[in-house]
Amino acid sequence: MATPPTTKRTRHVLVLLSAVLLSAVACSAGDRSAPTRLGGSGAPATAAGRGFTLVASGDVLPHDSVIKRAAADAEGSGYDFRPMFAAIKPMVSAADLALCHMETVYGPDGGPFTGYPAFQSPPQVADALKDAGYDGCSTASNHTLDDGAEGLKRTLDRFDATGLKHAGSARTAAEAARPTLYTAGSARVAHLAYTYDTNGYPLPDGRPWAVNLMEEEKIVADARAARKAGADVVLVSLHWGTEWQTEPDEKQLGLGRALTASRTGGRPDIDMILGTHAHIPQAYEKVNGTWIVYGMGDQVAGEMYNYSGARDMRGNYGSIGRFTFAPPAAAGQRWQVTKAEFTPQMMDLSAGRVVHLPAALAKDPDREDYQEAQDAVSEAVLGRGGAKDGLTLAK
Repeated sequence: MATPPTTKRTRHVLVLLSAVLLSAVACSAGDRSAPTRLGGSGAPATAAGRGFTLVASGDVLPHDSVIKRAAADAEGSGYDFRPMFAAIKPMVSAADLALCHMETVYGPDGGPFTGYPAFQSPPQVADALKDAGYDGCSTASNHTLDDGAEGLKRTLDRFDATGLKHAGSARTAAEAARPTLYTAGSARVAHLAYTYDTNGYPLPDGRPWAVNLMEEEKIVADARAARKAGADVVLVSLHWGTEWQTEPDEKQLGLGRALTASRTGGRPDIDMILGTHAHIPQAYEKVNGTWIVYGMGDQVAGEMYNYSGARDMRGNYGSIGRFTFAPPAAAGQRWQVTKAEFTPQMMDLSAGRVVHLPAALAKDPDREDYQEAQDAVSEAVLGRGGAKDGLTLAK
């Protein structure tokens, strides 16, 4: 909708008011928000505010081979995961808000560190995620309690020290009760996260809030609470689905429909769903007017074997979602996704790096393995008709 014509004096007043309001938001205390990241998105600005870009990616799952690679990259001084993310750093760091999924917990400084089945990853993973440009991660997964409350605490402590936010697990009841809030453009963005299970590990004694479990009523209640806390946009990360299955399962489809249909005063309670867990890329689909990413696949993982015991390259494929949000025409209305994009990526095990496939193929179009990966990711992502709603491959 076009902005009504204004006089020069009125435009000047609006600019001054916007500057004052943004300054007040950035300087307010006690709200877990991050400073607005300006530049790089090209998101639209209107009299109602400035839009933003969101980047989201899949599971970070450091197997033993990944940990060994980080040790080699550190050249004898600990672990360095930064080279793994170097190829996607330009895309991630350019977004106004970038979210990852930290599937595992961290071991104590100095180790021991372990991969599958009970993960304890080097805490230097968090440093690499921050260096790549991520602002925070979802931390609710089936591996969140692999080392009980101690592993959970170590992980979130490292996030705090690194400057990453987190959603989905908590050290205290008060922390669990607060929505994770960011400032992106002129929007207040809430990030909530949940998991289908914790691999049979019970919640720590007296800490039923330690990990958010995936229950429809709780998700809706939390989303409404986040809205009351001032969120303009509510993002929900769900660790769900059936491993090695490209098609979303009945739980994903049913819960996705229910959550996207939930409304308060005619406004959706949830503005986007970001899925992880299945190990392979799954579709992006617009349901009830809301984008659902059923599964982004693995971003970082070692050699992956499916349930038949066969090496399955799909376990090293993933997508990065990039969404442009525009402010509403009037206060209290929904922020709209005006552009929906995905970027195929791949964990190249021989190089020990996450590959931005479109960029890599532009430089070396003869890489058949990269082309095969990009085709497979694109087929999965577009498999439920997302193209008809404007979903495109980002270069």
